[in-house]
Amino acid sequence: MIDFSHITKSYPNGDVVLNDVNFSVSPGEFVVITGKSGAGKTTLGRLLIRDLLPIKGKIVIDGEDLNQIKPKNIPLIRRKVGFVFQDYKIIPDKTIGENITIALEIGGYNRKKIQEKITELLKIVGIPGKEHLFPGQLSGGEVQRAAIARAIACEPAILFADEPTGNLDKDTSVEIFNLLKKINDGGTTVILATHDVTLIGLNPDRNIHLEKGKIVSDVDGKPSKSEPSSDSSSLREGTPTWPAGPRRGKSHSTKRKININK
Repeated sequence: MIDFSHITKSYPNGDVVLNDVNFSVSPGEFVVITGKSGAGKTTLGRLLIRDLLPIKGKIVIDGEDLNQIKPKNIPLIRRKVGFVFQDYKIIPDKTIGENITIALEIGGYNRKKIQEKITELLKIVGIPGKEHLFPGQLSGGEVQRAAIARAIACEPAILFADEPTGNLDKDTSVEIFNLLKKINDGGTTVILATHDVTLIGLNPDRNIHLEKGKIVSDVDGKPSKSEPSSDSSSLREGTPTWPAGPRRGKSHSTKRKININK
């Protein structure tokens, strides 16, 4: 589904943020990308929604080379990739319902069914009935849940979450992480960028670690059978049902090779 091939990205000040990065993500995977601030995590996400272009290499989503897409078709790519921001990007003077409505209208959603869709989304993210409240009336965790609801409103096949727990306490961070896993259980490919290494052990699939713009490890994060997750059954309650691509096959590998000569 997603292929980053020899991606290098630098900025006008000369800083090389990504240096010959290669990795692929299969449909339905849950991938956690870790690394310190400045390691290149956010840049990967911005490249994925074509907010930036690499200076070298190419990114392919569903067979489409993002470098070759015409500007008028960029919104079509962004409908495939939902984006969750660390600082929410929720419009403060609009209600939660109005914020989500904007996303649905941009996505061409049937106006007659928007309220029904908002109700469904807020139930999925765990803040039912709060569509008439303003962001300032919610906690940080609730606002982030609303931001996730907006990001998945048009049923993207891919969800990129950029440091979604960066401004939250530990317990709320785990709740947001579990929400992302629930969304992944519904078939959505999830890529989570975080510097919070305590979340790595919660990831059922894969961890990619960046240092100074390079991938230094790419490992299977699936817990062993002797250590089952205590809340694995609860994560499947209320799982969204949109068709976001086939589920991944179960890998028996414990470590993935990093292809540096792809």
